[in-house]
Amino acid sequence: MASIEEILKTAQERARKMRLSYAGALLPTEAFQVWRGVNGAQLVDVRTKAEFDWIGRVPGAVEIEFSFYPGNVRNPEFLAQIEGMVDKSAPVMFLCRSGGRSHNAAMLATQAGYRECYNVLEGFEGDRDASGHRNTVGGWRAARLPWVQS
Repeated sequence: MASIEEILKTAQERARKMRLSYAGALLPTEAFQVWRGVNGAQLVDVRTKAEFDWIGRVPGAVEIEFSFYPGNVRNPEFLAQIEGMVDKSAPVMFLCRSGGRSHNAAMLATQAGYRECYNVLEGFEGDRDASGHRNTVGGWRAARLPWVQS
């Protein structure tokens, strides 16, 4: 198993290769190790309340909707909510369904002064498989990381 330092270095190298404006990009298992292994690290799930309730949630994650269901309207209070719940000096990992909203959340938080933002690649559900279904190809759930269904 890689050390936290090795995981973060790999995440930062991914960010350079992908030309990301934030600290790094983590695979779900890496994000879980950092979350559990770095004092003060936070996992922020930016999916919608509907997704938390209908699809599942990560116990202990900070839940802040990046956008609302239905309509995908951006949450105008996102930054204020994160600032009220997450320390700017702590590593912050953003998770969504498949990595898109969490990418945007990591960019926005970095612009707002968060120093160590990471996107969780593959997200909670991962990519679609050949049959068009999620939860089998990549993602938090497919990696068998902790989650519960409402």
